[in-house]
Amino acid sequence: MTERKPPGVSFESFVDKQIREAAERGEFRKLAGFGRPLADDTAPYDELWWIKQKMHREGASVLPAALALRKDAEDAREAVDQAVSETQVRRILGEINTLIAEALLRPPPGPPLNLKPFDVEAVVAEWRAGRGVG
Repeated sequence: MTERKPPGVSFESFVDKQIREAAERGEFRKLAGFGRPLADDTAPYDELWWIKQKMHREGASVLPAALALRKDAEDAREAVDQAVSETQVRRILGEINTLIAEALLRPPPGPPLNLKPFDVEAVVAEWRAGRGVG
């Protein structure tokens, strides 16, 4: 036979009471993620979910150095397309060319770099032509 509730003790357990009182005081509103939807629970379970979230929050990359530099070169090329002045184009290309030149002097571990510095004058000419400038 199951135990009966002892006299003087409510049906609500001590923990349930604490949770209820904290909710009434609004304590749960201070929690990170309050009011946002829960993550999709239909996705398959990933044991490394917390590592991936931490890396995403901190902007960490797992690409080998050579691939990261290739990505930076692609991003630089896209930034050139969005640039509003020739000075900005030259600054963007100068920064990425410095990184490429350093990598060519001391190749990073991993796959081959397969990059060469941008021809700044040629890219600036393309940029000018795309904007109908001089």
